[in-house]
Formats: sequence, structure tokens, C-alpha cells
Amino acid sequence: MRILLTNVGYRFAIFVVLIPFLAWGSQQYSTTGMVMKVDAPSNTVVISCQSIPGFMDAMTMSFAVHDSRDLAGLTPGEMVGFTLVVEKDSAYAEHIKVRPYQSSEQDPFTAQRLKLLNRVASGSGTTKALAIGDVVPDFTLLDTDRHSVSLSQFSGKVIALNFIYTSCALPNFCYRISNNFGVLQRRFKEQLGIKLVLLTVTFDPERDQPEVLARYAQTWKADPATWHFLTGPVINVRRVTDMFGMDFFPDEGLMNHTLHTAVIDRRRKLVANIEGNQYSAEQLGDLVQTVLGESAAGLKSSSKR
Repeated sequence: MRILLTNVGYRFAIFVVLIPFLAWGSQQYSTTGMVMKVDAPSNTVVISCQSIPGFMDAMTMSFAVHDSRDLAGLTPGEMVGFTLVVEKDSAYAEHIKVRPYQSSEQDPFTAQRLKLLNRVASGSGTTKALAIGDVVPDFTLLDTDRHSVSLSQFSGKVIALNFIYTSCALPNFCYRISNNFGVLQRRFKEQLGIKLVLLTVTFDPERDQPEVLARYAQTWKADPATWHFLTGPVINVRRVTDMFGMDFFPDEGLMNHTLHTAVIDRRRKLVANIEGNQYSAEQLGDLVQTVLGESAAGLKSSSKR
């Protein structure tokens, strides 16, 4: 078996499989990954895949899809499971299914009940979260130096945004979400501040004052010029969390909360709103890389008009 990979970007490849001696028909592999891009007109989907032992390493690839129904409703940032079918002269994906996030810390019934109670108690049940493709409304919060930071000031840049609170005691939750941005900071060192900005918003602003966030930021060696840790009045923070469907509430000194990581393009449109922690830092980086590439292509195309 030979696997040919044509590089078209950092950790991005177009997948071509040549198996001249495969005489016994197609081979099938069950795998998972994060959706990077969906191209319904051409019946293709780009997925950052986990490795398939004995067949291929983890990488980002473009897959053909024979049944267009497999692409229905797919959006960037979603975790999916699918079957990779490898034939003599081609390969394609089928049976693509979204894998909804389920917290390993709570059983599904309890998590859903607490989410409903939180929305009723907070009055946020009438606030509709942004849909993919919506323009993200401007908002203003405070950084670690108590300076006002507005989303609109990053016009023309791709924005990755997540939510944490500094007292979180679970390593697979806020710590992991922050670590993912730490990986982005290293991977996109040359683009940060120029093409890409990282925003981390606390959903516990009463305790996470700017000075507290400043100490937390030092844990990740965050450059305050390119990775902004934000807090502010509770009402302002709540407005931002509601935009992205964040649920949280105090529970015996800690917080019960969901997890959301968003990617916003240069035109301030929401590209992805990833729920949970089931993705890898590399997959998040692949998604950011895809959006950076798409944004650059869009700007180049616009400049020619």
C-alpha cells in the first residue's frame, strides 16, 4: 500500500490512496475527527482525523462523500465519527455522524437538568446563542491591566475565544481549555497579533478580578499583547457567555459549567462554536489554520474586485 500526501498548508493534506495490488475489494476503517470545512457543491469535507493504527497517522485531509446526506447539517468544529472506505483507485468517507459532547463528570440526565435550572434561574433562557455564520456583536470587557478591550478592535483578524474560571479544580476542563490556547500560542507565534488574536473570558468575574487573571495568565506565559484574559461587570460577562451558549452557576464554592471554544473569522462571523473538551489542541490548531487560510483567500479575492 502507498499513501501519497500533497501538502497545501501546515498539517493539511489532500489524501490520495493508490493500492495497485488490492484485489479483494474495498477496505473500511472506523475513525473520528473534527470538521474543518464543508463543501456541499463538490461533495467534500475536510476533517482533522485521529490516527488509524496500522494505516495512517493523525492528519488533516479532504474526503470525497458519495452520499450528500452525510454532509447535511455539518459545521466546522464538530466532532464526528465516520467510515473511511479505501478502494483500488480511490477513497471516500461515509456514515458521517456528529458526536455530541457528553461531560464525563456528570451523567447526561443530571447535566441536562442542571443546564435547564441554570437558564431559568439566570433568566438567560430567552437569549438565543449565535448560529454559525452570524456576525458576532461587539462587546467590551477589561483586560489584566484594567484596560477596555472590545471585539471590534480586532477587525481584520481571526479570533479564537474560550471561557474559563481560575478556580476550576478539574484538569480536563478549564486547565485543558487554557492549555489548548497555550499550544496555539506556540504554533502560531508568527501570526499572533498580526493575523490571529486569542481571547479568554472568565465566567466568574466576581472572583476573577484583573489581578487574579494576570497571575493565571503567567501560568501559560501568555503574551498580553496577543492573548487577552478578560473580565468585567457580571452583566457584561453574562452577555458574552450567552452569545455562545455557555451555562454555568455556583455550586459549593466552585462552578458547574459547560465548555465552549469559538473561532471567529476576519469579518467577525462565527465559524465554529465547539462544545466540550473531546478535541485535541492539534485539531483546534488545524481549524484555526483553515480559517486563516480561508480568510486570507477571501481578502485576496476581494482585493481583485
